[in-house]
Amino acid sequence: MGGGRRHVSRETWQEIRSGIADTWTVGLGLIPLGLAFGMLMVQSGYAWWWTPIFSIVIYAGSMEFLAISLVGAGIGPFSAAVTGFMVNFRHLFYGLTFPREAIRSKAGQAYSTYALTDESYAVASAHPPGSLSGARVLTIQVFCQLLWVIPGILGVLLGQIIPPNIQGMDYALTALFIVLAWESFQNNKDFSLPLISGALAILAAFIAPGQLLMVALLLYFLILILRFRWDEDRAVRRQP
Repeated sequence: MGGGRRHVSRETWQEIRSGIADTWTVGLGLIPLGLAFGMLMVQSGYAWWWTPIFSIVIYAGSMEFLAISLVGAGIGPFSAAVTGFMVNFRHLFYGLTFPREAIRSKAGQAYSTYALTDESYAVASAHPPGSLSGARVLTIQVFCQLLWVIPGILGVLLGQIIPPNIQGMDYALTALFIVLAWESFQNNKDFSLPLISGALAILAAFIAPGQLLMVALLLYFLILILRFRWDEDRAVRRQP
């Protein structure tokens, strides 16, 4: 019995180490992004302790940057909630394929739902479906959050000594998304996917420029469903 428990413990630690190794590439992008967020917080006039509060309560990179201006402008809670839903609408689609079912505990599943971000989704989706354990999924998400919260606090300290006129920090988020998109493409080199998404983004920019992200994601989701059904029907017709 004791040997069995030690074997499980050793296996779990191996999964944790693998999860950390998986997340390092994304972590390198999260560190400067968190630093930029912390510096922006202090340069916007917030006390240092607001940075970990934003990063824990909100924990959504792009929405946290936007929340700085929303709070400063005195936007009401309803408008802020609608804005947050629109900005993070894509997470509804992430949840359809994120391997949350690999996590056995209810508390772990609840945390996984809360901690689902672009970065953790990209890391998890780089692995074949069903290949990740619950411990590895949770490690990816916890490590991503630590690499966001801790650099944010360090950014507050840097923001107090760095001149406020330095430009380019806001590009860190865009640069990270570019890297994540490339990593996902390397895992699945289907040229039709980026071409379709790019075309839909251009179309949405013309028909609904104020809701570009939501419209483009909805159209992309519908096309993926139709494509899946078409592939499934074609596979059935090929069967003898």
